[in-house]
Amino acid sequence: MSSVLPLAFEIGSMVVLVAILILDLALIIRRPHVPTMREASLWVGFYVLLALVFAGIIFLLGDVQHGTEFLAGWLTEYSLSIDNLFVFVLILGAFKVPSAYQQRALMIGIVLALVFRGIFILAGAALIERFIWIFFIFGAWLVWTAWQQVKPGGHEDQGDSWLIRKVKQVLPFSDDFDGGKLRTVVDGKRMFTPFLLVLISLGATDLLFALDSIPAIFGITQSPFIVFTANVFALMGLRQLYFLLGGLLERLEYLKYGIAAILAFIGVKLILHALHENELPFINGGEHVNVPDVSTMMSLGFIVLAMVVATIASVIKMRRDAAKAGDRIHLGANEKAHRE
Repeated sequence: MSSVLPLAFEIGSMVVLVAILILDLALIIRRPHVPTMREASLWVGFYVLLALVFAGIIFLLGDVQHGTEFLAGWLTEYSLSIDNLFVFVLILGAFKVPSAYQQRALMIGIVLALVFRGIFILAGAALIERFIWIFFIFGAWLVWTAWQQVKPGGHEDQGDSWLIRKVKQVLPFSDDFDGGKLRTVVDGKRMFTPFLLVLISLGATDLLFALDSIPAIFGITQSPFIVFTANVFALMGLRQLYFLLGGLLERLEYLKYGIAAILAFIGVKLILHALHENELPFINGGEHVNVPDVSTMMSLGFIVLAMVVATIASVIKMRRDAAKAGDRIHLGANEKAHRE
């Protein structure tokens, strides 16, 4: 797959992005804490601005097509990452992870997500290069995932899953956390702490979300560089977003419908693209099928519209529910902790 972007820019971008992630992880390990609303807001704003600046550089060094593909891919992955973050909230709540060490758990979860997505990007790029019909499978998977997204109970039972129960049967675990340690000593016996179970749960969740996110972005662009960088930028700032939104994340009731609409749209787009480039002998005699090919600009417009409508509808409902209960909307996972 050729690229209009300079090779030096692609390599340099990879190095800088990985360095930022490593620095972020090092800061958490050195100073675990619950970020204030101001700190979380500044970091989220910084990463969003960084992604927009990066998109601008692609427009300048590349072309409109590649710049638009990055924006559409980044927004798609960002929306899916927020959904991923919602499940992280359930996991951290189910295991009652101490507030000071939630950042560490979140950052490790984000790194695991990046690793799994990197593996799937390489595999997906290789499959697409050889078998264009793989888009039929990707498209069908995304449509099915969209249905699972809106189906009742889609995010339940994240805490004590089958995998966690099996791990508990094999390894000895203490009942309490020991800071951010994975192992501790209880009555002279070395045991694993619940923190290991948290990381296993986060990793399993990351693996499942990677199965959705990679086919989704390959429905927008086939550039491995754009796919990877869009995923990195989508994962940056997620841990700060967790503390910024906190309980509000669970109350964005219609967000899942916006994400489902995006997945279904891209799924249909992939199937149409596969028909347009068809080589399978049992479909139209192996000839290309004359179907519409959805443009990247149209995809970008739909993605933005779906997320804006879902967010506005959620906030309106949240305000109405709060007004009925005589309450007010609270931003931040730890607003109360900072006031005390």
